[in-house]
Amino acid sequence: MTLEFLRPHMSRIMGPFITVSRKAGVSPNTLTVLALFTSACAGTFYWFGHVLLGTLFVALNALFDGLDGALARAEKKESIRGDFLDHVTDRYADILIITGIFAGGAAGWEVGVLALTGVLMSSYLGTQSQAVGMGRFYGGVLGRADRLVLIICAGLLTLVFPGKVFSLSILGWLLLGFGVMGHVTALQRFLYVWRKMP
Repeated sequence: MTLEFLRPHMSRIMGPFITVSRKAGVSPNTLTVLALFTSACAGTFYWFGHVLLGTLFVALNALFDGLDGALARAEKKESIRGDFLDHVTDRYADILIITGIFAGGAAGWEVGVLALTGVLMSSYLGTQSQAVGMGRFYGGVLGRADRLVLIICAGLLTLVFPGKVFSLSILGWLLLGFGVMGHVTALQRFLYVWRKMP
């Protein structure tokens, strides 16, 4: 299910947006900061019950998040500092969006905490692999690209079916899925790295 296989093709997929960014003189780090800003907007709109605007800003977050790295590669500006900034802002973006969704009433705090811990632990295991010398690993059943696409889909479905099923909205059930599958992904990544270790 993971969309990480698209990562090597991002420069081609993002071609038109890279061209526009270059003409506008926008740097990869600026796009990274814009991704963080749009995630804050998304979380705020979800919190106040504006699902359409929240979903729109999640889509913008996904665009900027994919574009920053693609632009850096296209301009040969990849750097450790840019990579570090990208990972930090991604984690804050995850926190802002997920917190906004459950704070807005899509699910209780218990489901929200489960979703946050699942998402953060799966992301942590992806980079911790590199920290212990095994190379970065983003495999597993649920990556960040998957989560963003699923949030956009769930947000649009919520506009059509705004009701709740067993006290959870569509976005609420999505958060529950993020919690469960996030921890499954974290376990998959842990086992993969553990087996590779000498």
